[in-house]
Amino acid sequence: MNGEALLLSLRLAATVSLVLLVLSLPVAYWLSFTSWRGKFLVESVVALPLVLPPTVLGFYALIALGPRGFLGRFWQALFGHPLAFTFAGLVLASLVYSFPFAVQPLITSFESLDRRLLDASSILGASKWRTFFRIILPLAWPGVIAAFVLSFAHTLGEFGVVLMVGGNLPGITRTISIDIYDRVQALDYAGAHQTALLLLLISFAVLSIVYGVNRRVWSPWPHR
Repeated sequence: MNGEALLLSLRLAATVSLVLLVLSLPVAYWLSFTSWRGKFLVESVVALPLVLPPTVLGFYALIALGPRGFLGRFWQALFGHPLAFTFAGLVLASLVYSFPFAVQPLITSFESLDRRLLDASSILGASKWRTFFRIILPLAWPGVIAAFVLSFAHTLGEFGVVLMVGGNLPGITRTISIDIYDRVQALDYAGAHQTALLLLLISFAVLSIVYGVNRRVWSPWPHR
């Protein structure tokens, strides 16, 4: 078991999940409550990573983060070192890759809210900010948990984007999924099985949390 790769993956997943939670809340709120007819275009952009092959997304992320890309040049001028093949580069690419996994559960929770509660809050003179933090967010808490957990699990197991943007640098960009790939390439199937089994158990655990906490929202089975 490569503990260094596991810790790096956990750090990456936690960082991405926390940032995504901040970024996805306003996007999901706007998509849930806006009446703009063209919002389907924004929904398509948000959901695009779901259908794009990870290598395609990783390739364009590498171009953007590279020394000739707009983000790469800006980062180089600001910090004096390249962005590609760094932990920060992995975070930025993973934010794009896991973004729909954070937005979609929040949209589902926001759209399931009783709009009469929001109308009553408006009639009583509450501002939109107060309504959001005092009514919408507490009622949508199951979706918030689902957004965090799903984006965490998705980031933890990603491979294609990480390999394209970060390469395979020990202690910097070698995540647990890349470590499994390296072990298979070296014919170390026992080590690969041990690490893969750990990821399987972690994935099962986080999905159990989502379905357990949000059972009334997510479960397809009838409740007795």
